[in-house]
Amino acid sequence: MKRYPGMALRAGAVSVFGALDFDVRPNGVSPRRLPDWTRLQVPQVMDAMVRMPSGVRLAFSTDAQEIRLTVQTSRLEFPPQPARPAVFDLVVDGAVIQSHATTGGNTIRLDRTDPGKFELLRGEPDEIVFKDLTPGLKACEIWLPHNAYVELRALEIDDGATLSPVPAPTTRRWIHYGSSISHCLEALQPTGVWPAVAARLGGMHLQSLGFGGQCHLDQFVARTIRNSDADLISLKVGINVINGDTLRERAFTPALHGFLDTIREGKPDTPIVLVSPIICPSAETRPGPTVPDASGRFVTLPGHEEIQTGCLTLVRVREILAEAVAARRAAGDANLHYLDGLSLFGADDAGDLPDDLHPNPEGYIRMGHRFAEAVFTGGLKLG
Repeated sequence: MKRYPGMALRAGAVSVFGALDFDVRPNGVSPRRLPDWTRLQVPQVMDAMVRMPSGVRLAFSTDAQEIRLTVQTSRLEFPPQPARPAVFDLVVDGAVIQSHATTGGNTIRLDRTDPGKFELLRGEPDEIVFKDLTPGLKACEIWLPHNAYVELRALEIDDGATLSPVPAPTTRRWIHYGSSISHCLEALQPTGVWPAVAARLGGMHLQSLGFGGQCHLDQFVARTIRNSDADLISLKVGINVINGDTLRERAFTPALHGFLDTIREGKPDTPIVLVSPIICPSAETRPGPTVPDASGRFVTLPGHEEIQTGCLTLVRVREILAEAVAARRAAGDANLHYLDGLSLFGADDAGDLPDDLHPNPEGYIRMGHRFAEAVFTGGLKLG
């Protein structure tokens, strides 16, 4: 087999889409979804999500009939649920043709009562094998797991086979920013996260900035979007502002406008779709925070009325987002659009919220179809 070590992959032996930086390790490289300059600004709890390659894929042309990828994965375990498998999808000429699931590698066992506590259970590297591929030159993408850290150690192909990176995409470039409901840790495979489903249906080139537990209108993300190439930008914001009780209305509204202002500094005319939260039954009229109970279901706490002035609920967040879009459109930003998150996943879908917060795999696929229909095939005819 012809071997390309991890540093060669980072250096351009293949194209890496969806990653803006890498962690360089003694035995390989790990993709990151924010650029190097953000490292000093990213909170530690967010850094864990930046290192999970949701939407990241290795893209290349090859005539190999067997492809081997040596990786060291680190999977998260949220007791009482076991760690989910890390799945690698092989897409050939636009179609998902093989998936390889691994339960090897490291396991990071988290403490649900204290997000800062964890136990690392070390494991061995694994070899991801895609074989019996059709002869001849083909366009390949290996989609990396959306729910695990991945250290790329080597890519191997048949002796005598060729490997070359693919050029920059000719399809429209879409940047999406969101929370865990865009990161999609609960999806069964990396091509099953809803932004990937929507991108495939719409013929879009995806850059996913969906970070579990995050999406608090951080300016370093706004600057990343401002500085990136994009033909379409979508921002799905609001749920974690309530879940973490991190912003009240006084701070949330100007932070939202500031986030949009920063993007508009570099993208004055790029279409932006501002998406409000999907349904979360316990947070619709309660201000948060939202915490998991003993069974793993998320419950929004009722709080204390005497200190809730300006606290946000999902009902109010949707109103603020719609009002902000209407005001900015009236001021001349005709390329800013509003999409009600309840049209992606609403009350009739609540049975597919197994933890009362995150959709199940079927729910994410449904969201991808609905987003593609509303935004891509619907021609951005939104509010």
